[in-house]
Amino acid sequence: MVACPTPVRGLVAGCHPGPTLVVTACITALAVALGQGPIGGLWVLLAVLSGQLSVGWANDAYDAERDRRAHRWDKPVVRGWVSERTLWAAAAMAATACIPLSILAGGVIGGAAHLVAVASAWSYDLWLKTTIWSFVPYMVSFGLVAPFLTYGLTPPRPPAGWAVATLSLLGLAAHLANGIPDIDTDRATDSHGLVGRLGGQRSANLAVVALLAATALLVGHLDLTPATAVVILAGLAAASVLAATAAGGRHLFKVVMLLALTDALLLSLNARIIIGG
Repeated sequence: MVACPTPVRGLVAGCHPGPTLVVTACITALAVALGQGPIGGLWVLLAVLSGQLSVGWANDAYDAERDRRAHRWDKPVVRGWVSERTLWAAAAMAATACIPLSILAGGVIGGAAHLVAVASAWSYDLWLKTTIWSFVPYMVSFGLVAPFLTYGLTPPRPPAGWAVATLSLLGLAAHLANGIPDIDTDRATDSHGLVGRLGGQRSANLAVVALLAATALLVGHLDLTPATAVVILAGLAAASVLAATAAGGRHLFKVVMLLALTDALLLSLNARIIIGG
């Protein structure tokens, strides 16, 4: 078996591969379900992937010194696999590629929505992460997925308002759940975002509320029998509450990712409902 070169390993680890793959797969699946053909679906995949890569690399590059102080050995820069300079260069190239790819994928309006979403995520990396407003970029970026997809259709269409709200709530849940495992590190380095200020348990509780609200909005617009809707909501509620209470909510992010995949599947089966009037 051929060993992966260390810089390549560092770039892969530094892009946050799990969330990057989940987000890219979910959005691409929705685009295809909405009616994007193979070429359109490919543009969406490349646009989202380039944006996610740029955000992940910028995040690890900006946090490199803080991660060293916190002895974050799970980070590729701390392990010596890749340098901040390499991550910044990779983030810049990915962000540059994202501009034309977004326009090709979503047209002028949809592409602009995606670029604002990526810029919002960068604002989290470079500024808002350590403030009480750390949740805002997540809600903005997730919510803008809807217009990115619907304005990329032929003819372009606005998204349904409930779909924007659902995705924004999922973004809030993702932010809260993602920040819980890093509370101790953030406090040690004086990085007090919303999760650090709320604490682990309150953040987990709020994440569950956001998850269930998002799911209720989605399920309420699906063509399901009341019994089926209740079963789905009850199952997700049980899983969310269990994840929020076990190990101080440190496993909640996995549930959020699973729920994102579940919601993407449900939406993919009923994709046209996210198109507004």
